[in-house]
Amino acid sequence: MRAGGATLCAMRPGGYAANIRGVAESSDGPGASERLVASTLERYGVWLRSTVVCSCGALGVVASADGANIPSALALLVPAFLACGVHLYALRCPLPLTPQTTLWILWTLDAAVLVLTGLSQPVLGGHGADVMVAAIIGNCVITFQHEWATRPVAGAALAVTGTAACALGDILSSPVHSPELADLVRILVLAGLSRAAYLVVRARARAADRSAALRAAARREAEVAAARRATEREYLATLHDTASATLLMVSQGDARDWSWLPQRARQDLQALSAVPGFEMGRVDLAELLRCVPVGPWGEGQDAVQLKTHIDGPLAIPSGPGLAIFNGVREAVTNVSRHAGVREAELRAWPEGDGVVVELSDAGCGFHPESVPARRRGVSGSVIGRMHAVGGSATVISRPGTGTRVRWRWHAKASPPSTGHEAQAADVPQSARARAHIAVVRLVRRQLLHGAQLAALLICLLSQFVFSLQQITAHQSVYQPAWAQTAAFVCLAAVALIGGGCLLRGGQIPPRVRAWSLGSVLTVSAVCAFTLSPERLAGPADWAFGLVGWYVLFLLADQPVRVFAGFLGAHLGLNAIAVFLSGAPTAAESAVMGIAAITNCGLQLSVGVLLTRLLHSTAPAAGIEAALEEELRTRERIREDMQRDHKERYRALTATTVPLLMGLGHGVLSPHDEEVRLRCGVEAARMRRLFAESDAVADPLLNELRACAEVAEHQGVTVSLAVRGQPSAVPVGVRRELIDPVAVTLGHTRSTARVTVVWTSRAVRVSVVGVDCADGRATGEAAPHGRATDGMVSVVRTTRGGSVWVEANWSKPAASGSCLT
Repeated sequence: MRAGGATLCAMRPGGYAANIRGVAESSDGPGASERLVASTLERYGVWLRSTVVCSCGALGVVASADGANIPSALALLVPAFLACGVHLYALRCPLPLTPQTTLWILWTLDAAVLVLTGLSQPVLGGHGADVMVAAIIGNCVITFQHEWATRPVAGAALAVTGTAACALGDILSSPVHSPELADLVRILVLAGLSRAAYLVVRARARAADRSAALRAAARREAEVAAARRATEREYLATLHDTASATLLMVSQGDARDWSWLPQRARQDLQALSAVPGFEMGRVDLAELLRCVPVGPWGEGQDAVQLKTHIDGPLAIPSGPGLAIFNGVREAVTNVSRHAGVREAELRAWPEGDGVVVELSDAGCGFHPESVPARRRGVSGSVIGRMHAVGGSATVISRPGTGTRVRWRWHAKASPPSTGHEAQAADVPQSARARAHIAVVRLVRRQLLHGAQLAALLICLLSQFVFSLQQITAHQSVYQPAWAQTAAFVCLAAVALIGGGCLLRGGQIPPRVRAWSLGSVLTVSAVCAFTLSPERLAGPADWAFGLVGWYVLFLLADQPVRVFAGFLGAHLGLNAIAVFLSGAPTAAESAVMGIAAITNCGLQLSVGVLLTRLLHSTAPAAGIEAALEEELRTRERIREDMQRDHKERYRALTATTVPLLMGLGHGVLSPHDEEVRLRCGVEAARMRRLFAESDAVADPLLNELRACAEVAEHQGVTVSLAVRGQPSAVPVGVRRELIDPVAVTLGHTRSTARVTVVWTSRAVRVSVVGVDCADGRATGEAAPHGRATDGMVSVVRTTRGGSVWVEANWSKPAASGSCLT
C-alpha cells in the first residue's frame, strides 16, 4: 500500500502564496463593496434628483415674474415630475419589460426631464426661471453620473443633453442673445467632476474588495488546510480501526476462529470507500451508542458485555457524535483485546450545552503515559478524533485498577458550521466574527478615504475653476475686496494642509481639523458680510456653494448631525447678513431657496449618503463578502476532500483492497501462510503511514521503527542501527526507502537487522532478514506512487533463507520539495 495521505504542500501547484494570488486575481466582476456602492449611489442619485426637480421647480414657479404663464410652465414641469416618479418606482418594482427596454425607457425619461426643464425657462421668464433651470439641470447632470455610473456613455449623453437643453432655454428666452458659453461649459465641468468623484470612491471600494479578497483567500487556504488535516486524521484513525487491525490479526497466526473475518473485511472495505467529512446535520448520540459493536474480533474472545446507562436523547452535531461513537468503538475493542475482562460499563449524560460519555472496565489497567506515540488506538482513534471536532478525551488507568475513558464535548468549543465543516474546519466562530469585523472596518476606512479624496477634489476644482473666475470678475462689488481675496487664500491653505495630512497619514489630526473648521466658518462670515445682501448666493458669491464642500471634507468621518450643524451655521451667517438689510420679497426668498437647495441641500445629501455608505453599505458589503467567501470555502473543502479521498483510495486499490476483498469473499484463506505474510506487509505499511504524521526530529527513523514494531508483534527480533547525522528527507523519498524494508520484515521469521547510513550526499537504508519465507521478499514491491525528488535505487540479494535489501537515495543538488 502506498501512503494514502496527500501532503498539504501539494494542495495546489505553486504553493500557498500562489493559491492566494490566484484566487484574488481570478475573481471576475466587481466585488461586494463596489457593487453596493454603485447601487447605493444610484438610488440616492434618483431620490436627490427627484427632490431637486420638484422643490426647485415649485420655487421657480413662485419666483416667476408673470403669474399668467404659470399654467403653461406647469404643463411642462408636471410631466418632468412624473418622469422622476417613474424612475423612483422602477427602483422599488422593476418594470414588466426586458432589461434593455427598461434601460432605454428610463434614459428617455431622464432626457425628457432635462428638455422639459429647459423649455420652461422662456415660459416662466425672469431671473427666477434662469436660476431654477440652471439649478435643476446642474444637479441633474451631477446625479446622472451616479445613476448611470455603470454605463458612463449614457451619463455623458445626458450631460450633453442637459447642456443643449440649457442652451435651448437661453435661446428661446432671449432670441437676440447667444447663450453664455461659460454657463454651458460649467455644466459639462460639473458632470466631469461628478464622474471623477464617483471614480475616486469606486477605486477605494475596489481597493477594499481586493484587500478583503486577499485576506479571505488567506483565511480560506488556512481553513482548507485545517479541513484537510482533520480529514487526514479521521482517515488515519479509520484505517487504524479497520483494515490495519484486521490485517495485523490475520498476520499473527492461524490458530483462530476466523468465522468473524469475512464480515469484518467487508465492513472494512465499506469504511475505506466512504468519503469522510461530509456528514450533515445532527444525530442522536444515545441511539449511536446503543449500536456500538462489542466483538468478537480475536481468537477465542467472547463479546464484551456492555452495561449501558444512557440519559437520552443526546442530540449533537454529527461530526462530534460520530467522533465519540468511533472512539467508543475503538475503546471497546481495546477492552476485548487487552483488558482481560469481558464486561464494561458505558455511561452517557448531558452536561450543559454538551455531552459526557464514559467507558470503564475493571481489567488489568496500564500506564497511559507509557504507551508509545506510534500506538494509534488511544492517541489517534480516541483522543485525536475528539480534538479534531473541538472536544476532549481523557484516559485514566493504573495497573490493577482498570481503565476509564471519558469523552466530553460542548457546543461552545465546536467549530461553527454544520456539515462537513463541523468535522473538518478547526476555525472557531469568534475568529470568523473577528474576520468579518475586520472586513467591515477595512471597507469603511477605504470608503471614508475615498469620500474625503472626492470632497477634496471637488473643493480644489470648484475653487480654482469656478470660484477663481467669480472672484476675479466681481472684484469691484466686494467691500472691501482684500477681505474676499484673503478668504480665498485661507480656503486654499485649508485644502493644502488638510490634503497633505490626508495623503500622508490617512486622517486629519484633531488640532488641524479644529483650526480648519474655524477658518472655514470665518471665511463664510467674511464673504457674507463683505457683499451686498442682494448679491448673496448669486454669481458674485463665490464662497456660498464652496464652504459646504470644505466642511464635508473636514467632517466626513463625523456623524451627519455634526456636519449638518456646521452647514446650518454657514446658512445662518448668510441669513443674518440678508435680514440685517431688511426682509426679502417672496421672489427673492424663492431664488435664495433655490440656491440653498442646489448647494447646501446637495452637500447635506452627500453627507447623509456618506453616513449610509459607512454605517449600512460597509456592513452589508462585509456580510455579502462573508457569504460569498463561505460558499467558496465550502466548495474548495468539498473539492479537495473528494480529490484527497480518491488519491487515498487509489493508493489502497493496489494492495490493501485486493486483500480485504479476498478475505471478505472467501477467496483468500487466513490459514494460508502466504496470505498471512501479505497481511503482515500491509499492516507494516499502514503503521509506517500512521507514523508519517508524527512531529519528530527524525521522521525516517520514526517510520522505520513503526514497521519494526509490526514485525516484533509477529515474533521477529529486529535490531536497528544508525550511522551518520540525520537530515531532512522528502516524504515521498521516505516512502520509497522504507517500503523494501517493510516487505522484507514482513517475510522474516526469526531475526532482522535494519541499518540507516547518512552521508552528506546520500541516504542508504538496508535490511538483512534471516529465515525469510521462501525468499519471496525479493520479488515483492509496492506499486509506484508519485515521483520522488531524487532517484531511489533498490538492490536485493538472496542467499539461502536470508535476504539482503538496500535502498539508496542520492540527494539532488537543490531541492524545493516539501519535506514533511
